[in-house]
Amino acid sequence: MRSIVNISLSKELVSDLNKAVKRGKYSSKSEFLRELIRGRMEEDDLMRRIRKSEAEFRAGKGKLLKSLKDLR
Repeated sequence: MRSIVNISLSKELVSDLNKAVKRGKYSSKSEFLRELIRGRMEEDDLMRRIRKSEAEFRAGKGKLLKSLKDLR
């Protein structure tokens, strides 16, 4: 099920959005915004995992790899 969300954009952003859709990369403004939101959510998740890894490394839980064989 879909929900409708209304947003307010500057004229410049609307113009850029329309140009992106007209170039054919996106079939609609909604598709563009969905992809943008998904990308941001993936970035946020990646940053969360990186921060967790950094904290584990600082806590001494890291492992120094001398070669790719050490990954096994």
